[in-house]
Amino acid sequence: MLGKTSVSAIRTLLLLAQQEDGACLPPRKLAERLGESPTYLAKVARHMVKHGILEAAKGVKGGVRLVRRPQEITLLAIVEACQGTIAGNYCRSTTPSLHECSFHKAATELHHAITGVLERWTLADLLEQPVEMGERGMTITCLMAGGLNPRPAARTAAPGGLMQLGI
Repeated sequence: MLGKTSVSAIRTLLLLAQQEDGACLPPRKLAERLGESPTYLAKVARHMVKHGILEAAKGVKGGVRLVRRPQEITLLAIVEACQGTIAGNYCRSTTPSLHECSFHKAATELHHAITGVLERWTLADLLEQPVEMGERGMTITCLMAGGLNPRPAARTAAPGGLMQLGI
């Protein structure tokens, strides 16, 4: 559902959100920290700059930085910056009809569900989530946590004595 560019953008924004306010990081340094190609991450950063999520600064201490606070950056904004507007109308008709086809109704419902979830989640929400802990205290590798500063997970017992994931 989310393309590689969107996932890389989310990881980049999470890393930038953990920097001191206004701190710039060059795409090369971001790529190194996230284990990504510098060229590819520069492309991802350009998408974010073009859509007003990041700001580019030139010079020796240049790079990219967040323009908005993490609470103001929704997953929908990130995904649409990377993948384009999420399509919701699959029928060929340009005029609204009183009798929509069943597929159009299903597509509209799916569109509302996807955009609703992506609008509700912000970068700040993702920053609040602890690193997941599995049974016997083993850390589960999380794609979003790679290169980021993990927060310790609260260990709570779930019914049946299994360890609950800190999701």
